[in-house]
Amino acid sequence: MINISMKSMLEAGVHFGHQTRRWNPKMSRYIFGERNNIHIIDLQKTVKELKKAYTFIRDAAAEGKTILFVGTKKQAQEIVKAEAVRAGAPYVTEKWLGGTLTNFSTICKSVQRLEELERWERDGIFGVISNKELARLTKEMARLRKLLTGIRSMGRLPNVVFLVDPVEEDLAVMEARKLRIPIVAVCDTNCDPDLIDYPIPGNDDAARSIKLFCAVIADGVVEGREAHQKAKSGIPAASGAVETAGTVEASPIDGAAESSDGSAAPAAEDASNPEAASTAELGEPLEASGNELTPS
Repeated sequence: MINISMKSMLEAGVHFGHQTRRWNPKMSRYIFGERNNIHIIDLQKTVKELKKAYTFIRDAAAEGKTILFVGTKKQAQEIVKAEAVRAGAPYVTEKWLGGTLTNFSTICKSVQRLEELERWERDGIFGVISNKELARLTKEMARLRKLLTGIRSMGRLPNVVFLVDPVEEDLAVMEARKLRIPIVAVCDTNCDPDLIDYPIPGNDDAARSIKLFCAVIADGVVEGREAHQKAKSGIPAASGAVETAGTVEASPIDGAAESSDGSAAPAAEDASNPEAASTAELGEPLEASGNELTPS
């Protein structure tokens, strides 16, 4: 059971959207109004959708399913990583490699290559090769660690993908949809919620807002896994619930802090071929085939 207070969401700036000129009309059903040319998100609807997402994540984890956390934008990286680690879930916080899902077998080969290099290092092989070769292998190992650490223990495709900012993570959305993997995502006013199975309307740029959403989803994973372990042990698990604490007596605008420039993170680069788009990032093994209380 978790508590989500309207006050905490207001303080985190969850209600701030993008500048009105940058909105996606499909988000209109989640928008309360606008202030100083900034869209204001309806927090009542945010709570409603967050409850749905939490329940879905909790139930998926209770069934032993794998939830992949994704957040590669600068202000989300450390938060997403910390909450994923707390929940014992795989994560991607560096550049999303094209084909991470749709070409998963190649990703697994790269993980095997990383393990091979680490084994060579442990066995002392690095000490008997030339300096030039040592530098090349050390660089390769560092690159693979940076890109694959969060998913190296993910032996199969995830059952659910949770991500922050579908616009920034457009490749991840594309691949998950292609494989029919359910997507849970924090959607700002510039997003297309129709691409997401469980959209959560909210500020996806402010660090405190990102932290709030990631913590709730991680709590869902933790609760679900506890239920899964109890089920395996034959112990009945209590049904979880999401409660909201506090109400907003006036409109969300009344509790809003003044907005600044309303700028948002840059959109991800286009890639027409996600399976091969980032193979060069992994080097040789992949021969087969990127503020608190301020408006987002």
